[in-house]
Amino acid sequence: MSISAKLKLGVLAAVISATSFSALAKDFLNVSYDPTRELYEDVNKQFSKYWESRTGQKINFKQSHGGSGKQARSVIDGLDADVVTLALAADIDAIAENTNLLPKNWQKKFPQNSTPYTSTIVFLVRKGNPKGIKDWGDLVKPDIGIITPNPKTSGGARWNYLAAWAWAKHQAGGNDIKAQEFVRQIYKNTKVLDSGARGATTTFAERGIGDVLLAWENEAYLAIREQPGQFEIITPSLSILAEPPVAIVEKNAEKKGNKYLAQGYLNFLYSPLGQEISARNFYRPRNAAVLKKYSSTFKPLKLVTIDQEFGGWTKVQKKHFENGGVFDQIVKVNNTK
Repeated sequence: MSISAKLKLGVLAAVISATSFSALAKDFLNVSYDPTRELYEDVNKQFSKYWESRTGQKINFKQSHGGSGKQARSVIDGLDADVVTLALAADIDAIAENTNLLPKNWQKKFPQNSTPYTSTIVFLVRKGNPKGIKDWGDLVKPDIGIITPNPKTSGGARWNYLAAWAWAKHQAGGNDIKAQEFVRQIYKNTKVLDSGARGATTTFAERGIGDVLLAWENEAYLAIREQPGQFEIITPSLSILAEPPVAIVEKNAEKKGNKYLAQGYLNFLYSPLGQEISARNFYRPRNAAVLKKYSSTFKPLKLVTIDQEFGGWTKVQKKHFENGGVFDQIVKVNNTK
């Protein structure tokens, strides 16, 4: 854990000891994205023990899950989240820009740009890998059926899209024109565009549609754990460093009397136990010692970042995913062919 995180936890402990807390159970809402259900069930169970031991206060946890973009819109429209734990910074930026619920510099409130764990994009294929998929280039073969969510509603889908784009640009002679054509072919081979990552996993794993699922690494491991012997994970040669951020929805938390609770909840994610919980749920922990402990799970691969490769989420969102952006152009071309 970073020095900054340790200091924040220490300050919080001092505040808790000096603050009077009601014995009544507190309602607490975490608005999150699709694949984090299992992660936060585990976090909530462990954090509630910690919080009650410190304050005597019980917590009535409520969780909301869905496509990250859709979840951000729900908060903008009035869903009274205490914290948001979404798939990408652009979605929390949208809340900050369209409401006064949290400051625009929200990402500076917690260590590592408010991303306590990371992930990446991998391929989930059926047992034996019958189509011989080894890397991104195999996905555009004419007989490959792809499952990926819709980038207009799903944060995970935007990571998928950008990982594919980055791979194409890193090939010999690669550029944005060739990358756009490559991504167009990805979506030409896509069979179903679900609204969120969990829906896409259900389409692939339970409905049996498609040859390959473009998936969060943690979601792919969960599918293997839940249906052993049915799938394999293919780690591509290059993928993207996915950094799902967290933030306190400050106005809501203050109004509900949950300011210190929200601070403690998100700080807990950076604690050694919080990092262990992240790793157990197949998210890559920031804590180097915990990451080393799980090195057999998290395979090394070349990872590009949003900032280095695309100039940051503000630029990416405007160019690729707003109405009339590159993704819409790709869909339009595919629909005319």
